[in-house]
Amino acid sequence: MAVTLPPLPYAVDALEPFYSKENVELHHGKHHNAYVVKLNELKPDATDAGLIDLIKTSEGGIFNQAAQIWNHSFFWSSMKKAGGGKPTGAIADAIDRDFGSYDNFRKEFINAGMTQFGSGWAWLVVEGGKLKVVKTANADTPLKGTAMALITADVWEHAYYPTYKNLRLKFLEVFLDSLVNWDFANENLAKAK
Repeated sequence: MAVTLPPLPYAVDALEPFYSKENVELHHGKHHNAYVVKLNELKPDATDAGLIDLIKTSEGGIFNQAAQIWNHSFFWSSMKKAGGGKPTGAIADAIDRDFGSYDNFRKEFINAGMTQFGSGWAWLVVEGGKLKVVKTANADTPLKGTAMALITADVWEHAYYPTYKNLRLKFLEVFLDSLVNWDFANENLAKAK
């Protein structure tokens, strides 16, 4: 069975006004779907259930397509309607412990997204029991290493066009202030223990 485009975890207009319906339709329906189509062309025996193993064991075009499918699905889950702001629960405690404060984390996360040259991702991960902010280029993903992803922001230009035009900084600020899904981060942190 071929790989399929994972459905969004919310309605296509659920993130408005912070992330437009048009942006979601282009990003999910066109860009994300293009990776699914290309992976199925390159590896017709790939399956949804085997996607993570494929990411961990492949290289080149197959890796790029598979990793982009997973990264994008993770990105969609990293946002929610009425999200953003300071976190609560275990993730809030861990951020205070490992970054000193939410404000320090926010600066570091935005800096990672802004200093990622070209296309890529800003991630909050946990590794060895400690939270870190990392950035990856192109299709690279924490799945290839020992860190576990908690949230991610897509900093490819198509992630924030047309809602924010070329204003990556504005998108990252809005992502943290109004979109980030801290419940998803708490769920992922619980799995890491």
